[in-house]
Amino acid sequence: MVVGENGCPNAFAKYEELAASLLGQGSFPYRKYDGFWYPENLMAPTLAMRDTFVARPTDVILASMPKSGITWLKALAFCVVHRGRHGLADAQHPLLISSPHELVPFLHSLYENHGSAPPGPLLEDMPSPRVLAVHTPLSSLPASVQESGCRIVYLCRDPKDAFVSLHHYLNEIKPAVSSVTPFAEAFDLYCDGVTGFGPVWDHMAEYWESVARPEEVMFLRYEHLKEDAVGSVRRLAEFLGCPFTDEEAARGAPEAVVALCSMERMRSVEANRDGMHGTDSWSFKNSAFFRKGEVGDWKAHMTAEMAGRLDGVVEEKLRGSGLSLTRN
Repeated sequence: MVVGENGCPNAFAKYEELAASLLGQGSFPYRKYDGFWYPENLMAPTLAMRDTFVARPTDVILASMPKSGITWLKALAFCVVHRGRHGLADAQHPLLISSPHELVPFLHSLYENHGSAPPGPLLEDMPSPRVLAVHTPLSSLPASVQESGCRIVYLCRDPKDAFVSLHHYLNEIKPAVSSVTPFAEAFDLYCDGVTGFGPVWDHMAEYWESVARPEEVMFLRYEHLKEDAVGSVRRLAEFLGCPFTDEEAARGAPEAVVALCSMERMRSVEANRDGMHGTDSWSFKNSAFFRKGEVGDWKAHMTAEMAGRLDGVVEEKLRGSGLSLTRN
């Protein structure tokens, strides 16, 4: 048995060994496993989560590809689910003093931050309903997620905007001594499916096909969320089993949720400006999570030829799935 630095058994050793043995790609090292590319530093905690996490029927799992709006979705879902506990007008609302990533942690982060052992007690001590997040493909989620009947909300974003946002994000969070793959090279890799938790089209398709269980899986488009945030929040609350009452609707509760979770409001929160995210070995400012969040920002960074290439690849890969990103 492998022992960690603290003298305790290292439950992640087999996953770390697996990651080290797999093919890498790109200056930000990705490892391919079961058809998907994992960031090397997240592969062990993600696979450990897959094998040990036990879901509850009351859990809410938020899923997306990286840089597809998950920070915003975390804030909205937390606000909706816990509005009975935390008043929307409360000056000490958790979203005004904490990062959405603290309130709705990534499961891989809980495992990564917990050292060499699964964070079982920490997860067990979380009161229900637990709201948690993943970038994991559906096929790599713990079996207990689907067996428990808990609710999954998947947020899908135009891959062109997601790619541009991801490139800026990686440049923002990289250690000072590191470099980021140049934009054109990273774009070629993205079109080949090489990106964290990608290929993006396979990631989307897995969750899209799961909407055959509409009581368990909600598929959201980022663009629709931007276009009709209030209506989307109403549908989200309905799906999560806590619909707004007529009284709440009359006093503008859905609108209050959207206002509280707006990009401008979240950017102004001290924890999001100056707070830190990460582990003891690698951390960065929470401000890296808040860029523009605009629809169509890719036009300022990508040529029409590049956009057409990526659109073509995605549409071809999704053909026959019933999901199209170029049609509303």
